[in-house]
Amino acid sequence: MKALCHVLVVWFAVLAVVAPVAAQNRPGAKERSVVKRVEPDYPETLKRLFIGGIVKLEVTISAAGTVDDVQLLGGNPVLGQSAMAAVKKWRYAPAESKTVTQVDLTFDPHR
Repeated sequence: MKALCHVLVVWFAVLAVVAPVAAQNRPGAKERSVVKRVEPDYPETLKRLFIGGIVKLEVTISAAGTVDDVQLLGGNPVLGQSAMAAVKKWRYAPAESKTVTQVDLTFDPHR
């Protein structure tokens, strides 16, 4: 019984932390608008070799609008590093709580 109570306490503690973030990600939740956007550098070697693609990032945004964390979800790792460095400099509109969103950036060598 004591172990069950301990598990329930831990479970509710986890929900208290995760629920506000998850609530912001549900379908129909209002998107945070980007106030300041920094474009990523396109590595010259990859551009010259016509290597491009889409980079998918998971971005954690603080309530104040600063980017707390960026994780690479998919895409070319070299382009991903460039994209992550740029997105870390982005600023979003303030909100009531932190949010997690996905950002897709396209690197087109023909532009």
